[in-house]
Amino acid sequence: MKKNPIGSFTLVLHSHLPYVIAHGKWPHGMDWLNEAAAETYIPLLNVLNELVSEGLSPKLTVGISPVLCEQLSDESFKNEFSTYLENKIKAADDDIKEFSKHKRELMLRLAYMWRDYYSKIISDFEGKYSRDIVGQFRRLQDEGHIEIMTCAATHGYLPLLSQDTSVQAQIKQAVANYRQFFGKPPRGIWLPEAAYRPRYKWAPPVKTSLGKRSYLRKGVEEFLGENGLDYFIIDAALLKGGKAIGVYIDRFKSLKQLWGQFEKQYHPREEEVDRTPREVYLVSSAEGQKPVAVFTRDPETGLQVWSGEWGYPGDGNYLDFHKKRFPGGHRYWKITSAKSDLADKWEYYPEDAQKKVPENASHFKGLIKSLLEKYHKETKKRGIVCAPYDSELFGHWWFEGTAFLKLVLKYVADDPEIELTTCSRFLDEARPSQVISIPEGSWGEGGYHYIEIRMQKLVQEFGDTKDENLKKILRQLARELFLLQASDWQFLISTWSARDYAELRLSEHHQNFVRLAEMAERYGRGEWVDPGEWAFLGDTEAKDSLFKDVNYKWFGKLEFPPR
Repeated sequence: MKKNPIGSFTLVLHSHLPYVIAHGKWPHGMDWLNEAAAETYIPLLNVLNELVSEGLSPKLTVGISPVLCEQLSDESFKNEFSTYLENKIKAADDDIKEFSKHKRELMLRLAYMWRDYYSKIISDFEGKYSRDIVGQFRRLQDEGHIEIMTCAATHGYLPLLSQDTSVQAQIKQAVANYRQFFGKPPRGIWLPEAAYRPRYKWAPPVKTSLGKRSYLRKGVEEFLGENGLDYFIIDAALLKGGKAIGVYIDRFKSLKQLWGQFEKQYHPREEEVDRTPREVYLVSSAEGQKPVAVFTRDPETGLQVWSGEWGYPGDGNYLDFHKKRFPGGHRYWKITSAKSDLADKWEYYPEDAQKKVPENASHFKGLIKSLLEKYHKETKKRGIVCAPYDSELFGHWWFEGTAFLKLVLKYVADDPEIELTTCSRFLDEARPSQVISIPEGSWGEGGYHYIEIRMQKLVQEFGDTKDENLKKILRQLARELFLLQASDWQFLISTWSARDYAELRLSEHHQNFVRLAEMAERYGRGEWVDPGEWAFLGDTEAKDSLFKDVNYKWFGKLEFPPR
């Protein structure tokens, strides 16, 4: 603990990928998971362990979504990942042979770099980390070096789920999953897309089996408080008003087009100047309910990293993400400039890129300090800068990003006036008392309702069954509904980055749900079920096998109905 710091800094990383096991490999499917593990999760573990070995406790707050925990712990992923890494090493060897033959010295040096890189990753995965990525993050938390947050079970966009029972199930499954993998209850949660909804009377936008009757819906924070969660993170626009800063809009042309259509009718809420991201507040939208704390994403530090046009990752010296050499898929070119076409990319010089990392990290640390100094000067209070990002930005999208993270954490730790902290640690010290209300919103720029209702009715009718076969059908129905609710599919469709794959996944899980629901109704009412249906259930259980402990009763009725 530092003596009289002017403020604190918490770096928050959210790690998540949709469920892809047994759902394709390349270009969409398992290789997403393989790439993220090789380029982000293991490099991040290496950075954290290096800092600890150097005598620094990094105090990182890292979110790992339940669906990602399930996948990284699955034996099929572990076996597939080792094969993937071996193939990347072989591809580098093939490049080495070709570049040697053609006397391409720089490309040859880069090919050796990739061979060394993936050789180290497979050595770390198989040896140092014993093929247990999630367990290694748990060890770091158990030793007090990091804090791990949870997330909604399958990254469901909670404000758009039509039934409160679905929100309840997403949160309860998240808490159960966290206990399973980390041995204790979580304190914080990353709301998917930082999306929040307060309590209010709601009517479905389309006619359902219940009509368009309006009813009282609980605020998201009510579900969090009921399940023992202490805090979540919001965008500055939800706290203060003003215009949200879309974190992906610079990266996807289709999002810019969608936003352009919406922006004409959009009027941002007037900014409330008395609220600040430097403080932690309590949120409650229902009288008498336990409030939950909110940390606010700092907009200034966010833009320095998120912006692909003028943020750090857009520097022309850094490795370009998009241009790859096939076969093999290794990258040999630098960004060159923000406007460069793929054909105009220049070859990558690692030394030039590494020179930029300390410069960017130093600037970022200076920005953190200037924000804390300004707040401390104005209020005489110790504030916080909360900087949340998707983990996959570092290492995967921005190859040099993990080296940047390491230096930022070192530079902050070395400054006697800034305290490096986790969210829970700062919350315990700050003890916030001001309760505020915030509107519905997310950190974005600016469903299947009848299925949720059908699930609700099935559980209400058959949920108390003692028949193990019927329980198996209901459990698989819950898994298919969880997968349908994942916000990833809508995101991939709106960005056009994997539209066909996302539409296929939505259609597949929808068809699975409908077929299983019909099976549950027939079997539950004593009717004959064709052997082919039981074979279908077995195949679906094998393919979509996440959440072994899934409790379908969470979809049946609310534990604490709103009053």
